[in-house]
Amino acid sequence: MNDAERLGFEVPGWVPPPRPDGLTVLEGRHARLERMDPDAHAADLHRAFSLDDSIWDYMPYGPFGSAARYHRWAKDTAMGGDPVFFAIRNQATGHCGGVASYLRITPEAGTIEVGHICLAPELQRSVVATEAMFLMMQWAFEAGYRRYEWKCNALNMASRRAAQRLGFSHEGIFRQAAVVKGRNRDTAWFACIDSEWPGLKAAYDAWLSPANFDAQGRQKERLADLTGLVRAASDPALAGR
Repeated sequence: MNDAERLGFEVPGWVPPPRPDGLTVLEGRHARLERMDPDAHAADLHRAFSLDDSIWDYMPYGPFGSAARYHRWAKDTAMGGDPVFFAIRNQATGHCGGVASYLRITPEAGTIEVGHICLAPELQRSVVATEAMFLMMQWAFEAGYRRYEWKCNALNMASRRAAQRLGFSHEGIFRQAAVVKGRNRDTAWFACIDSEWPGLKAAYDAWLSPANFDAQGRQKERLADLTGLVRAASDPALAGR
């Protein structure tokens, strides 16, 4: 057994990446992520979120009965350095319809998580939402993070399917990981690592290309098929999960 097998492979020249504290905007063709500003974003987000209270089922907070209550929550919760919250703006409509954050930011280990993802009906299953997730993943890996995590309630099958569609590999279930709103939560863990990023970026670039959509906006290739090839190449045992 060599040292790499016994102790782990070396990471030469390792330098912890920067925190996203000073990051204010991530912009793509369809999505624009803006650092959360309750005064600028809360009313529009509450408008979008108020159309479906079920979006809060697996969140540790919400629903919010008024824009003022959401504004207060955002001021109290979403203005710190971890989590770092972003409002997701639809470039076509100009409206904000979702939020996401970086959290559990650990530069010394090279790990960062995406979470607090909440999408209003107008952004669910949209190119805007997918590009927003790509932009956040792209910043993390290009900043130098080695591991990008996604965690969710193990009962939240929509979130679990989304994670794998986006290229995350399922790594297991942490049983009885938390109590949320008075109920047990088992947590499903997913992650991507830096060696997978070139393949994942190529998959996203191919899927987001205008050539991948017909005149009615229907996709020609599924993102899950493209990212599944990357996961299969990384670990064949994970490909079919």
